[in-house]
Amino acid sequence: ITGPEQVWVSDITYLGSRKNPSYLALITDAYSKKIVGYDVSNSLAVDGSVKALEMALNTRKYKQEPLIHHSDRGLQYCSNEYQDILSQHNITSSMTEKYDPYENAVAERVNGILKQEFSVAKSVKSLDLKKKLVEEAISIYNNIRPHLSNHMLTPKQMHQQNKLKMKQYKSKNLIEASFNEI
Repeated sequence: ITGPEQVWVSDITYLGSRKNPSYLALITDAYSKKIVGYDVSNSLAVDGSVKALEMALNTRKYKQEPLIHHSDRGLQYCSNEYQDILSQHNITSSMTEKYDPYENAVAERVNGILKQEFSVAKSVKSLDLKKKLVEEAISIYNNIRPHLSNHMLTPKQMHQQNKLKMKQYKSKNLIEASFNEI
C-alpha cells in the first residue's frame, strides 16, 4: 500500500453493555488509518454496514483508482446487497480466510482505540447520544490524534499525502513462527 484509498478495512464492534447493546460499523483507510465511513445502530443487520459503506463512497477522492475492500467473513459483508454495492463501484472484495483477528488487524486496532482511549458510549443508553459521542470521537481520532504508524501525523494529514511509506510492524515471534513452519 503506497497511498490512500487503495485498501479499505471494515469491521463491526459492539458499543454499550449486554443489557443495552448497539453496534458500530467502521470503514478505515488502511494507509492513513482514517475512518472514512461509520454507522451506529441497534442491530447487526446489513443496513448499518451499508450506511458506513455509502458514507465512505461519498467522501472518496480517488474514484478512478483501484480499491480493495477487506473485511472479515461477517454476514453483513457477504450479503448480496453489500457485494452488489462494491461491484457497482468496481471495488474488489477481500475477506479473511479464517476468523482470525490478525487477518484484519488495522480494523481491529481502530476498534480498540475508539473503545479504550475514547470509551465511546460505554454506559450511554440513548442511541442518539451514542451517535453524537461516536461522531465526536471519530472527529478527534481523524483530525487531532497523531499516530506513530503515520509518522506522528493525524489520519487526515496522512490521507492528504502519499509520499510517506506506510509503517509496518512485524512481530519477531510471528516471523520466527512462520520460519519454523517451513
